[in-house]
Amino acid sequence: MLTVCGVHVHVLPSGPIQTNAYLLSEPSTGQAVLVDAPEGIWDKAAPLLARDGCRLAALWLTHGHWDHTQGGAEVVRRSGAKVFAHKGDRILIETPEVMRSRVIPGLVLEAIAVDTWLENGAVLDALGEKVRVSHVPGHSPGSIMFHFPTAGSVFSGDVLFRQGVGRTDLPGGSFDELEASIRTHLYSLPEATVVYPGHGGPTRVGDERQSNPYVGA
Repeated sequence: MLTVCGVHVHVLPSGPIQTNAYLLSEPSTGQAVLVDAPEGIWDKAAPLLARDGCRLAALWLTHGHWDHTQGGAEVVRRSGAKVFAHKGDRILIETPEVMRSRVIPGLVLEAIAVDTWLENGAVLDALGEKVRVSHVPGHSPGSIMFHFPTAGSVFSGDVLFRQGVGRTDLPGGSFDELEASIRTHLYSLPEATVVYPGHGGPTRVGDERQSNPYVGA
């Protein structure tokens, strides 16, 4: 667990391909937000919510691919959390069976009802901060990222990784769009900004701008 500006950041890799979910809790206010929901995430998140004395208010989906959404319906049933996502991935989130041919056989795909469709430039009041939402297509049409300016952190989904970028060979993917998204919305952030990706460990904007082998400075 990390603590950033009073917010506990629990990094919770889950599901068959170890997708990162992030439970952000603020014990002083009793609020919590979950970024992405791979399979089995509720069983990991629930004890931490209880320990921190927090209620899960929201589930933020960085995009609609199955490994980031598979546990979302259970999270909503158990917590009553409101779901936020971008309409570019609406078909993936509401009718996940369209991804069946690309899913590990036997996995359950369950639709999620989204409460709020976010647009580029939206600002969310959460955990004591104004969180900025940016639409960053390329990995998927509805990819978004969540930037905490005061905390110097951004949750990028599968757009940017440590020394890597999201794949663009899936339906709706485009490397040109991905590169533009990274340069416009991520590389424009302060160099010290910590990037929390959908897979693997964190990195910093300045490190990727200087040495990322796919989208460099």
